[in-house]
Amino acid sequence: MHPRAVTVTGIAPESRRGARMSLPDLIEIVPLPAPVRAEITVPGSKSLTNRALVLAALAEGQTDLSGALWSEDTRLMVEGLRQIGFAVDVAPELNESSNRTLTVHGLGGQVPAGGSLESPRELFVGNAGTVARFLTALLCLGHGVYRLTGTRRMHERPQEALFDALRELGYCLDSVSNRLPVRIHGGGSRPGTCCVSVRESSQFASALVLAAQVGGWRVCVVGEDLEESPYVTMTSQMVRRFPQHGGEFVIEPDASSGSYFWAAGALPFGSSDLKCQIKVLGWPDSGWQIDARFPEFLPLPETLSRQRHLGDSIMTAVVLAPFADRPVTFTDLGRLRVQECERVQALRTELTRCGANVVEQGDTLTITPSALHGAEIGTYHDHRLAMCFAVVGLRVPGIKINNPACVKKTFPDFFRKLAVPPPGGLGATILDGHNRQPLPFERLSAG
Repeated sequence: MHPRAVTVTGIAPESRRGARMSLPDLIEIVPLPAPVRAEITVPGSKSLTNRALVLAALAEGQTDLSGALWSEDTRLMVEGLRQIGFAVDVAPELNESSNRTLTVHGLGGQVPAGGSLESPRELFVGNAGTVARFLTALLCLGHGVYRLTGTRRMHERPQEALFDALRELGYCLDSVSNRLPVRIHGGGSRPGTCCVSVRESSQFASALVLAAQVGGWRVCVVGEDLEESPYVTMTSQMVRRFPQHGGEFVIEPDASSGSYFWAAGALPFGSSDLKCQIKVLGWPDSGWQIDARFPEFLPLPETLSRQRHLGDSIMTAVVLAPFADRPVTFTDLGRLRVQECERVQALRTELTRCGANVVEQGDTLTITPSALHGAEIGTYHDHRLAMCFAVVGLRVPGIKINNPACVKKTFPDFFRKLAVPPPGGLGATILDGHNRQPLPFERLSAG
């Protein structure tokens, strides 16, 4: 079945058919029986989509965002903007089931007013770091009181550096722990200078840069650990190129999502040198996404740094390391500890569960070539862990993935991409993890 034949509109009857149309809570990936040739498309970049949504809301007039990702995180951003008072229209795109054209009706730098101290305007951000941080800065430009809340994990994730920078500009943010939940007192434009550390997240700086032109802010990025600075550069370049008076902005494919298919193409088959021939179409060439460099690091070098080489796709490289022909060391991983889960510990734990030899020392993982075996993988509600270990399952028998639906955060149709016959997919068989029955295609979407 060609992926174009199944769109979100074709899945609408799920509301009538019930849970049998959704992914089960445990799936098993069956290894590919032989190398395949495939040309894969992946949905739009989450990082670009959520930045573009904020910029479009602050622009004047109508902006069409084509190729935009439609996933849990971007839906949360759209819903947040709507709750604030911005109009956002959503239209399907036929060539990629997880993409939409998003039309934002900007208000020329005006942010709709919030509520009162007793009854603030409430917004829920889930566990989406970009939504939580970007809307925090955006709401400071409004007037009245807003309150941001999220999931339990989002309430644990750091926010203090962003809150402090906004307070330096004169805004009032009330938070017991300098994390979410937070009450934001909008103050409109307040020209001034602030400094923000990116030691824990570059999203703090990006949030400020996105709103800086309307707010009249000068943003100084500080901190010895600038590991996420490529994302700040992405934000700055987007601000310069974005149409401020309406128009169209094209979202390029997500390089982090594409890394799983490049990784599948790097898996060896037995003792032979045979590998899949997999190409990700429309590969980003803007230079904005650091993970667009992923193919440059195949085969894996002896050392990879999250500070200098890759962003989130370093997790994909980590799960490839047991298949390498020599030990591979991954450095500067501290940022992974404060994301969707404690990712360094999670990677070590789950790879070890599969039989890998993994040594964790500080913010470094060293992995030696290992003979892996099947295991039931915990995903910690983390989309990237689910997709990383699904790649392992394409080579190692018996890999079962808990809570596979967590991929809806950034790639709702990921498992469909694995299952679609080549050349549009890999032709993988995916089983119900409980009864080992093959799952029909319509049950493989997490959306």
